[in-house]
Amino acid sequence: FVSNYSWLDGLSFTAMRERYLEAFDAVRIDCLNGDKYKTGKVAPDGSPDPSVFSTEGDPVGIQVGTAIATLVRKGDHTPASGIGFRHLWGRGKRAELLATAEEAPGALYDEFAPNLPLGLPFVRTKVSADWFDWPSLPELLPVSFPGVKTGRDKFLIDIDLDRLKARIGEYFDPSLSHEEIARRYPAAMKDTSGFNARHVRDERLSRGGPNPDGFVRYAYRPFDTRWLYWEADTDLLDAKRTSYKQHVFDGNLWIEARKHEAKEDFSRGTLVRDLADNFGNGMSSFFPVWLRDGGDDAGRRPNLSGPAYCYLERLGATAEDLFHHALATLHDPAYRAANAGALRMEWPRIPLPGWPDGGAKGAADTLAQSAARGRELARLLDPEAPVPGVTQAPLRPDLAAIAVPSTVDGRNMAGDDFALTAGWGHFGAGGAVMPGQGRVVERAPTPEERAANPALGDTTLDVHLNDRAFWRNVPAAVWNYKLGGYQALKKWLSYRERTVLGRALKPDEIYCFSGVARRIFFGNTKNR
Repeated sequence: FVSNYSWLDGLSFTAMRERYLEAFDAVRIDCLNGDKYKTGKVAPDGSPDPSVFSTEGDPVGIQVGTAIATLVRKGDHTPASGIGFRHLWGRGKRAELLATAEEAPGALYDEFAPNLPLGLPFVRTKVSADWFDWPSLPELLPVSFPGVKTGRDKFLIDIDLDRLKARIGEYFDPSLSHEEIARRYPAAMKDTSGFNARHVRDERLSRGGPNPDGFVRYAYRPFDTRWLYWEADTDLLDAKRTSYKQHVFDGNLWIEARKHEAKEDFSRGTLVRDLADNFGNGMSSFFPVWLRDGGDDAGRRPNLSGPAYCYLERLGATAEDLFHHALATLHDPAYRAANAGALRMEWPRIPLPGWPDGGAKGAADTLAQSAARGRELARLLDPEAPVPGVTQAPLRPDLAAIAVPSTVDGRNMAGDDFALTAGWGHFGAGGAVMPGQGRVVERAPTPEERAANPALGDTTLDVHLNDRAFWRNVPAAVWNYKLGGYQALKKWLSYRERTVLGRALKPDEIYCFSGVARRIFFGNTKNR
């Protein structure tokens, strides 16, 4: 059965699935996986998982995943009471599919009843029994904003403020023609839908030079805060989010979430303090703890729903307590594992002690303990917040041995050692930065490393900048850690390959990578 959905004419997917259950006696699904975007074409055991359409000439096959739905309707019809489902993985999935074609369905499929509140998903869904008793994140923090979309990242965003100021200054220099600006900065002068590059520059030149206050900190990716040139009254940015910007001020905190998670693994809950980009494919939503209406001098008010305000008032707690409790919840491994299916299908829901009236015994203490954990996590997730013992000397002995800048001959790093040339990233179509394979050496921790940190796993990595220099002892769990839809450390490296960044790394950037690795390790160890 193949569907292109064109006949649905707006019919919701929930209604469509409900109709299938009504119209057929049996619904059986063979999920053939092989999805680049969800599982990375890797089976649960780590082996390759190509598309079922792979061939000798094209061993990868198509990029999206595939499933076969067998819909059975009998003459003496009875609506289906559940779904039959099975996964097929790896290179042998086509042979397995053919070999089991005539076996009894009861021996092949996992039978389950789809969950109506989640939209009748045709896959077994992990969700806590109390999930629907918990309020969703928007039901607690009702105001959120989508991330900024520049449309011209390569021109308007930079790791180096002086470099950004230099090119923005040239853009606003009336002595430089449009053609010269296009030669120097093609991204600034490329017409797109809704963006006439010459018209925008002419209009902006008529108003004078750049806005000195327009250079702002920008959470471009998790653990990767940069500089952005932002203006409220021009079309330089495709989506500048003026309403978002007015609530960005010193002391405000934001948490990133989505209503639907495209990836198999839930990795939302990035903490930001500044304007932020959208993380991963699609649009992020950023929920602040405080709102500020009016001008710069206007007072702030908590971003709370009525029920959330009453709940906190009864417990004697604050909006920041609730915010940090939500942050701690979203990063709790047990919460993620127990609700993995639900977290992919709707807004995160936040369990609250004694919700909704706060009357349960010990509710205030439980919330306070969770909020304290959230505050610690916030410091670890904020790449610009110093954390004593983790990023600030003296380092904890168990953390000092993680991601240590090193060279193959044991000397101190110098000169070209700081250049990232191991193939971590390159420019793709349209100037987008594409990740590369880079170079990592997988090994077991040495006795000295394990003695310094007994919590190391069985595998650690040496992550190379180039042929001579590397970060020694990056635990596998740290290297594979994902946040905001990205493999955090690998994503950070992809933007700093010398051909992408345009220079070698600076010493503080070498230690920034080490600091992020320690933040991740410490946060994950505390979460176990």
